[in-house]
Amino acid sequence: MPIRQMKESSETHIVIKTQPFKQHNPKIVQNGKIPPSPPLPPPATATVVGQSQASSPSPPSKNRCRRRNRGGRKSDQGDVCMRPSSRPRKPPPPSQTTSVVVSGEIVAVNHQMQMGVRKNSNFAPRPGFGQLGTKCIVKANHFLAELPTKDLNHYDVTITPEVSSKSVNRAIIAELVRLYKESDLGTRLPAYDGRKSLYTAGELPFTWKEFTVKIVDEDDGIINGPKRERSYKVAIKFVARANMHHLGEFLAGKRADGPQEALQILDIVLRELSVKRFCPVGRSFFSPDIRTPQRLGEGLESWCGFYQSIRPTQMGLSLNIDMASAAFIEPLPVIEFVAQLLGKDVLSKPLSDSDRVKIKKGLRGVKVEVTHRANVRRKYRVSGLTTQPTRELMFPVDENCTMKSVIEYFQEMYGFTIQHTHLPCLQVGNQKKASYLPMEACKIVEGQRYTKRLNEKQITALLKVTCQRPRDRENDILRTVQHNAYDQDPYAKEFGINISEKLASVEARILPAPWLKYHENGKEKDCLPQVGQWNMMNKKMINGMTVSRWACVNFSRSVQENVARGFCNELGQMCEVSGMEFNPEPVIPIYSARPDQVEKALKHVYHTAMNKTKGKELELLLAILPDNNGSLYGDLKRICETELGLISQCCLTKHVFKISKQYLANVSLKINVKMGGRNTVLLDAISCRIPLVSDIPTIIFGADVTHPENGEESSPSIAAVVASQDWPEVTKYAGLVCAQAHRQELIQDLYKTWQDPVRGTVSGGMIRDLLISFRKATGQKPLRIIFYRDGVSEGQFYQVLLYELDAIRKACASLEPNYQPPVTFIVVQKRHHTRLFANNHRDKSSTDRSGNILPGTVVDTKICHPTEFDFYLCSHAGIQGTSRPAHYHVLWDENNFTADGIQSLTNNLCYTYARCTRSVSVVPPAYYAHLAAFRARFYMEPEIMQDNGSPGKKSTKTTTVGETGVKPLPALKENVKRVMFYC
Repeated sequence: MPIRQMKESSETHIVIKTQPFKQHNPKIVQNGKIPPSPPLPPPATATVVGQSQASSPSPPSKNRCRRRNRGGRKSDQGDVCMRPSSRPRKPPPPSQTTSVVVSGEIVAVNHQMQMGVRKNSNFAPRPGFGQLGTKCIVKANHFLAELPTKDLNHYDVTITPEVSSKSVNRAIIAELVRLYKESDLGTRLPAYDGRKSLYTAGELPFTWKEFTVKIVDEDDGIINGPKRERSYKVAIKFVARANMHHLGEFLAGKRADGPQEALQILDIVLRELSVKRFCPVGRSFFSPDIRTPQRLGEGLESWCGFYQSIRPTQMGLSLNIDMASAAFIEPLPVIEFVAQLLGKDVLSKPLSDSDRVKIKKGLRGVKVEVTHRANVRRKYRVSGLTTQPTRELMFPVDENCTMKSVIEYFQEMYGFTIQHTHLPCLQVGNQKKASYLPMEACKIVEGQRYTKRLNEKQITALLKVTCQRPRDRENDILRTVQHNAYDQDPYAKEFGINISEKLASVEARILPAPWLKYHENGKEKDCLPQVGQWNMMNKKMINGMTVSRWACVNFSRSVQENVARGFCNELGQMCEVSGMEFNPEPVIPIYSARPDQVEKALKHVYHTAMNKTKGKELELLLAILPDNNGSLYGDLKRICETELGLISQCCLTKHVFKISKQYLANVSLKINVKMGGRNTVLLDAISCRIPLVSDIPTIIFGADVTHPENGEESSPSIAAVVASQDWPEVTKYAGLVCAQAHRQELIQDLYKTWQDPVRGTVSGGMIRDLLISFRKATGQKPLRIIFYRDGVSEGQFYQVLLYELDAIRKACASLEPNYQPPVTFIVVQKRHHTRLFANNHRDKSSTDRSGNILPGTVVDTKICHPTEFDFYLCSHAGIQGTSRPAHYHVLWDENNFTADGIQSLTNNLCYTYARCTRSVSVVPPAYYAHLAAFRARFYMEPEIMQDNGSPGKKSTKTTTVGETGVKPLPALKENVKRVMFYC
């Protein structure tokens, strides 16, 4: 059918229900069990627009409608093995679609979504299991947990006076259990979450009861002698009973809604003993006894530990155990910590203003204990640092304001002589009534996690600790399970939970690598990657671009002009060899500049080049940067991409001197896509043989939100969306970015409307803009949408899907009445703790060179969700450490993908990443969105901030606009938007 032109004006039509495009020759999937689709309410009465009498002589039955809308049975498009063919096949024409449209009043949420994605409803059900690929067995760090037969009871806990510390709450309940377990608690051993909830296996002898408990004040610090006691009232009240039968049915796949409370109770029960033994951080536990702590520098050390979480899976309840590491503050004497923090001797050299600022930041909020009193180790939290040295500090000792020096006080009161009087004192307590403690009389309390940002050296040191070969990691996990001795755990016994000590054996499949197409002029016109990698030897980029006008700016003092010139020549030659056309002569001679003059230098090069070329703009700017360049890289990208409209490629000094062929080849790949070219494409894409992509114009989106680091309370979050701009190749991705509220996960600018005094209501947003640019680039409107969403935790699945799918719907409806292409919405997760290991580490045919499972390994059974459509895919070859598979969760699927269809598509796309000749660990559109969001953080306006007399510190911050909004990022220049500038 002819494709009508997409309108860019605002429409008042909102699509309420869509039926996916019909598939040719649909067959019922026979390759796996299909969970039954739950019944939905009948659709609302609405006018059917554009329904063909010929294609639908009779109204469809209710069951057919429901199955379609919920993505029940799938077409057999994924059973075709994707082998290269010399004959390209024409894609079949799209069949006519039926849409239900309501015009007039705008409905708050799309009706189909109201029916299909409400809190107690399902995500896309699993359409069956994948069959494609070579079958093998892998081991997963999941341990089978036997389901308890008893019902679990939930009780509310109220402690008076209220306590904010979880550890104090736990101490109170532990004392209550010690005193009353055998009597009032009816011999029950409860599990407690540290806040408001208490759980028991079987009922307590009461529905409400109040207890009085006295506990010792741990911060009192008296070692020998009476300690202060505090009295608390604890009220325990019955709330509800968790139904274990419901959980059993859910795990067996007989019902789709998981009883979250039952899972939460079991998680708390299995954590109870570890909370007492180790230092809990989130879902992980750490201890200096698990492995000897390693110094990270600047007063920090790494502690090893383990992650633990109970998960519902197809094999039943599973306990996911993984190794973990985290940075902790080293329990040093404070003076030694300060010396490490500053990297200098603080006993003989005076402190500068910047030293004081660094000490204050490093110690604020840290718990210390005093060491100057023989039998007292009282603990305090540091609130600040005195501006004066200890020798100058005086304070009032009575109501008459009689002043006494800190030195005199400590000598008279404790017989303690302060040696280092030139150092400031620690301020502890609140600011109004601060107490002074000399640094030499304090030691840092053990077990305090460091939550601020680590520097490069610390990150490197921590990675060395965490980086383990697969076999070593597997052995450590098994040792952890044995050490935790769940069979001896009194809480697990009380609740009737048994944990296996064996890793789960899981059936996996190794998907074949896709054939890649290169240019016909190269010796090798196509390529089959081996173990997730290949190279550019004897190959030319399939769409090599031309660079006629370029310039180079050198910000590195150590790089002489002849060295820079030689590097540019080598890079130009590599671009030529790789299939580009690259003018050997720059528009102007290489320009050298100081890093602190970046804006001036860039504008000088830009305008000088424009004058030389009589108004023609530079196509490429090469920039040579010092290895340690601070904010230079970010400033350069911000100025080039938002002010000048320049495409830039930065190169570090160390690479300029080394001139490695591999490095030059990788840089040439980046330059080509930044210029708008393609490096390679999937052979199946240009042969039109990718199921549910090649048949009709398909756009693939990637989206991500990056949040500011810990401690940055005012910085906005950055959202990025990229979308493919070519079809059927699906290789080029244009990207858009926006700033949004601090730590807001929902992408706010996917679709938006605003009032224009002339045009009235105007529609916009990132989805709409990218749909329009796809139409301009391909001449066709997308008839199918595949949306990969990165960075969403399981607890946010519902709200992200509801909000963002609705925004996609509205963006489509604003372009053309009745325009509602079917959407598949997939969440991509990398921050999980499932690891897959080879079944036999000695079998070299089942591992890559790093000892990891082979690229293309996919798992959709046993350790995956009981009913929902998810899978683990390890699409990359390991380099060092243990590979982390990506977890893909299909939340919504109107395109009716089979398991093989979406798994093969995702795996094949991982071979199209533009920046290297390796398959990558995350599907490229999600990867590109992450890169774009990271790049956009450099676009925030730099402000000169002063922190306690430390001028000139550069910080990125956006000023807030109103109560909820943030200042928008500077707009990308149009020529930058069109290409993969973020690569």
